[in-house]
Formats: sequence, structure tokens, C-alpha cells
Amino acid sequence: MSKLSNSEKTSIREALAGYVAKFPSQNKAASSLNGTSAGTISSILNGKWDNISDDMFRSIASQIGSTATGWQIVETGAFQEINFALGDAQEHKNVTWVVGEAGCGKTATSRTYAMEHREVFYILCSEDMKKGDFVREIARCVGIKTDGHNIREIWGLILDNVVQMDAPLLIFDEADKLTEPVFHYFISLYNKLEDKAGVVFLSTDYICKRITRGLHFQKPGYKELFSRIGRKFFEVEPTTAHDVHAICRANGITDPVLIDKVVMEAAEYEFDLRRVKKTIHREKRNM
Repeated sequence: MSKLSNSEKTSIREALAGYVAKFPSQNKAASSLNGTSAGTISSILNGKWDNISDDMFRSIASQIGSTATGWQIVETGAFQEINFALGDAQEHKNVTWVVGEAGCGKTATSRTYAMEHREVFYILCSEDMKKGDFVREIARCVGIKTDGHNIREIWGLILDNVVQMDAPLLIFDEADKLTEPVFHYFISLYNKLEDKAGVVFLSTDYICKRITRGLHFQKPGYKELFSRIGRKFFEVEPTTAHDVHAICRANGITDPVLIDKVVMEAAEYEFDLRRVKKTIHREKRNM
């Protein structure tokens, strides 16, 4: 892996400064990042990074959603739609479930939004999360230390912090991966967040089938959750060849022949933007 340049580190520092500004203190910002201390953050912000490794810079950049390491985010159709849904949920403190194809840019868009707006917290869900993991992850993202507290106490700390914010937004990415116990647990906890925070879930359309089954078999909580999201999913339009074309140009591919090549390969993989990113990196290496 190549060594980071001073300009790249400076870009990460600028992104970190914006990230820290979202929190009441540097300590809270540090608590929200894995493997990062308040001292490390302070050193980077002050430009004293001679003893800070490139791996630490990359870790911070990855966690805060910085694009300083080279990849440019493009405002595709999906980006604009998801951005609208996030802004609407934050402004009006409502609940929205955004559904889009895998690789349409849900994660990149939501992390970019979180990086650019105050009081927005991005939580990545996974199938191995238990109730305690789920609540502690929310607390970590908000910047709350959980040592010595049980789950109920941690949730109380989260609520205490959230209610003091002007326009908080919690973003749960890959929310369809949550297991049934955690899924039900969140539904009961959400009642305490209602009208206090905006909540946006992002996932593939698998959640539509899951909700339909839950409603059909009258599983606890599903009817309530479906009502919370307005009995309708916010469905994102698929990525187009025009989007891929714009992504190529923004990331250094300007030769029309190469762009057509990337677009054709993207079409074979249903315009999955992860595939597009790999193809562009490959073509740039060949160049």
C-alpha cells in the first residue's frame, strides 16, 4: 500500500475537523471512533502527525467517511434521492425506510451525509449483533462511553444526549440484517425516540418480503414498525449508464473508449457501483 502524502493527510485532517465539530467535545468525538484517542485527534488537528502511522490516518478516514484517499463521490440519481430522504427525516424527525439495489450507493451517500451534517450518526448493522451490541454501537457513534453501564442505563444515556440536540438523525445501514430479537427490541425502544430524533433505515428490497411475512403471520412489532414508516418504503431508482459515465469522469477516466468499456462491464453486473469502482481502479492501473 502506498504511503500517504502530506496533502492526503491534510485532507483527512480537514475532514476530521468537520467530524469533531459535530460533537460537544473532542473526547466525545474520540469515543465515537474505534482505536482512536483524544490525544491522537488533537495531534492530527494541530498538524503534529510525525509519529502517527498511515494506518491510523486510513482508519480515521474510513470511519469518518472521508474521501481524501482518492475516490470521488458523484451525485447520482440514487445519491440525490437518498440525500433527500435523509434531510427530510432529520428536519421533520420522522422515520423512513430507504430501499435500493445492492451497490446503488446507499452506504456512500449516507456516510457522506453524516460527514457533512451535524448531529447525524451512522450505524452499520450486522446479523451477529445482539441487543447489547446494538445499543452499545449506537452509544459509541453518539460518543458515549459505556464502561460500567448495563443496557438499560446505556439507552438512558443515549436518550439524554439525543433530546438535547436540535435535529438528531440516526442512520441504520443494512438494517434488514438485524435478527428478530434485535429487530423487536428496537421497535419497543423507538417509542422513546419518537419526535425526538429522525430515523432512517437503509437496506435492499429483502426487507419488503420480511415485513410482508411479518404482517401476514402477525409477528409482534411488525405492524407497528410498518405504520411508523408510513406503510410505504422509499424506493431508490436504479443506477444508470449516465451515472457510471459521470463517476468515470470524476475519478480520472476521461477517454470515451475506456468509459464505454466501464459502462458495458457495469451493465453486466447490474450497475453495481462496487463493481464500477473496482473496474475504474483496474483501468487506471493499466493506464
